[in-house]
Amino acid sequence: MIKQAIIPLAGLGTRLLPLTSVLAKELLPINGKPGIEYILDECIDAGIKEIIFIISKKKEIIKKYFYNDSFYKKIIKKKNDPRIKKEYQKILKYKKMIKFVYQNRPLGTGDAVLKTKNLIKDNHFLMLLPDDLIIKNNCSKSMIKIHQKFKSSVMASMTVEKKTVSRWGIFKFKNRINKQNSLIEDVVEKPLVKNAPSNKAVIGRYILPKKIFNLLLNQKPGKGGEIHITDAIQKLIKDKEKFIAHNFSGKYLDCGTMHGYINSTLEIARS
Repeated sequence: MIKQAIIPLAGLGTRLLPLTSVLAKELLPINGKPGIEYILDECIDAGIKEIIFIISKKKEIIKKYFYNDSFYKKIIKKKNDPRIKKEYQKILKYKKMIKFVYQNRPLGTGDAVLKTKNLIKDNHFLMLLPDDLIIKNNCSKSMIKIHQKFKSSVMASMTVEKKTVSRWGIFKFKNRINKQNSLIEDVVEKPLVKNAPSNKAVIGRYILPKKIFNLLLNQKPGKGGEIHITDAIQKLIKDKEKFIAHNFSGKYLDCGTMHGYINSTLEIARS
């Protein structure tokens, strides 16, 4: 059973400036609720018991959000507002589940994952990228069911327009398992349209094997001088590790750009 999840949060969110000049992008409200809480609720609903946040010293505000007890206690004592009490109890529930590790240099998602090496207990763990919200159906829960059924690593997959494939990691498939799941032969990072093996893109949900840490420890920096998680996944696939692409049934929302952030608020407000 998958009981641990990791969430990389060290990025500075420059695509959401000027908002992120004073506030972490994950704390920006989406329909009145911080974006990170949608991710936390997805984890809880999927049966996750421990969540590891990967932050940097520049993102300490995220930790403060969950450890601002004295502020809440003073306000509650003064106002005795039921709504504030309820919000504080919710934050306390989250706090019991969360651990923090630090990635103070922006060396890529693979490097961020590596920071959690000493905290991961089981053979597989869940990773969620907070810029990617998936609503109306719990993608993590669906992926955990696939993992349990096929004893496999799993990545979320979504059909994208052919002309946009160069923005994504794109799957090359070995064979189809059923309507929603396919065995992966390779992941091609941001291919040219003419070279793309499909129009199925990697979305920010992964169930990864613990053995990936050994690869990341010895992995040389790739494009941009960063340690890319995709490079380690490709190596695992070549080493016969089974990876399944799960074509999830929820609705995908991109919260990493200003247009996407505004659209996400509108979409969730309507749902």
